[in-house]
Amino acid sequence: MSTLELTTPELIADSEETLRVCSLHAYGYCPRLFYLEEVEELYTQDAAVFAGRRLHEELEPEAEGDWLDLYLEDEILGLRGRVDALKTQQGQLVPYEHKRGRSFRDENKRPQAWESDRLQILAYCCLLEATQKVAVAEGRIRYHADNVLVHIPFDEASRLWVKETIQKARALRRSSYRPPVTANEQLCTRCSLAPVCLPEEARLSHNKEWPATRLFPQDDEREVIHVLEPGARVGRTGDQLKITRREQAEQKLSIQQVSQVALHSFSQISTQALHFLADKNVGVHFISGGGRYVGSIDPRGGSIQRRIGQYRALTQPELALTLAQKLVYCRGESQRKFLMRGQRYQEGENAELASVIAQMKAVLKQVSQAQSLGTLLGLEGNVAALYFGALPQLIGKEAPPEMRFSGRSRRPPKDRFNALLSFGYALLIKDVMNAILLVGLEPALGFYHQPRTQAPPLALDLMEVFRMPLVDMPVMASVNRGQWDVSADFEIRGAQVWLSEAGRRKLIDLYESRKSESWKHPATGYSLTYRRLFELETRLLEKEWSGEPGLFGRLILR
Repeated sequence: MSTLELTTPELIADSEETLRVCSLHAYGYCPRLFYLEEVEELYTQDAAVFAGRRLHEELEPEAEGDWLDLYLEDEILGLRGRVDALKTQQGQLVPYEHKRGRSFRDENKRPQAWESDRLQILAYCCLLEATQKVAVAEGRIRYHADNVLVHIPFDEASRLWVKETIQKARALRRSSYRPPVTANEQLCTRCSLAPVCLPEEARLSHNKEWPATRLFPQDDEREVIHVLEPGARVGRTGDQLKITRREQAEQKLSIQQVSQVALHSFSQISTQALHFLADKNVGVHFISGGGRYVGSIDPRGGSIQRRIGQYRALTQPELALTLAQKLVYCRGESQRKFLMRGQRYQEGENAELASVIAQMKAVLKQVSQAQSLGTLLGLEGNVAALYFGALPQLIGKEAPPEMRFSGRSRRPPKDRFNALLSFGYALLIKDVMNAILLVGLEPALGFYHQPRTQAPPLALDLMEVFRMPLVDMPVMASVNRGQWDVSADFEIRGAQVWLSEAGRRKLIDLYESRKSESWKHPATGYSLTYRRLFELETRLLEKEWSGEPGLFGRLILR
């Protein structure tokens, strides 16, 4: 069956057998790019992508009878797609492609088509012949950056090349394994999927001396919107979020400004707003009035292959144990170094603190030798007990007595310091969950923590990397700086201590401010804000079972 229609592709049944021409273009550019888009369903929209869309929207017919934006499909050929323009030249149909960038220049400086662009226009020539039963002599590509029109002859060798490439792409689409990164590094610097492919990090995993270039975005300046007030409502108006609070002016935010929406207590959100946020890949998370992480909206429609790979890997006991060892050492060594930092700022020698630091070092040496998760849990418990037993010694003499504590108490927290830690960890697990859903992994399948009601195991695993830099350190610093009002910022309910609304706002500001700070990643050698490190570390975890290991779990305090 062949079609040629002046219509939208949504009106045509999307066959699983046919291949999109744009995906064939991706295969010609880089097989790994093809696999990430076509199989793993990963897409990004950077400035270049939007600029290309604007270019196509601005195109106009150059002559009477020119057709623009045509949808073609042929099941026998196995292709479908939109050709930018179709013109009649000397009685023959000629397909046109428009490219925003510059043409390739050969050794004589003559303009030529890039290899993947050439494959794309020849694929449209094949589609035209199949659907219209007419001979096509050539295709043409307009490169707008240097205003060049390149003619691409269409002959028998071209037909054979397109058909062979279709078969190769189909075979790769059926594969369960992601191809390696391309040997041509320059392709990676121009690729919109570099932030999720992480080609430089893949090269670094195989060559520890590789001078990795940061292709991953340094920061995400969009806001995390926290709605704390009971009865507040989040809705949608056009392309904006609308937040309505009691006795306050209505707040409107462009969707481009928002990365997450965190709904606290009994705040509400409309169905329209939920659909809108899910469509724009904006995370939606729920936190109880007591500061406990409740859950997240999972809008994923794809990522099946990534979850299959995760299941295949994390059901292997040896790999799960290796990853858990990295995790326990990462958290424990950061805790030890935090105590060492505190020791340096104390007056005189603190023999008790020095003894705890030495004991932690001895226990952590045993982590790599643990033969089971049970043994590892015991070692982690010993390190945590030593750490939280010594942590009160880092509180300065000037801190009010109400802010002191004698150890970790989780739920319910029994003192103000633990109330700060508990709410901080709730904010942290919300961000970790956001990264897991963004990357497309399965939160319920972890490698260390077992399922429990508090949060999915993979989220509990990953948050161990960030507890120290994002919660413990800023909370301790804020207590020592006297930032807390022991009355107004807390609510005492018998033996329980909770943050008041004012206290929650203050800790949210402290936490979000900390996330905007940068940290030079010990494994990659480049700096990112903590906001971006959530996603990077999650993607580095996936690389552990995707043939590019060795970079996960290295975020240890210096």
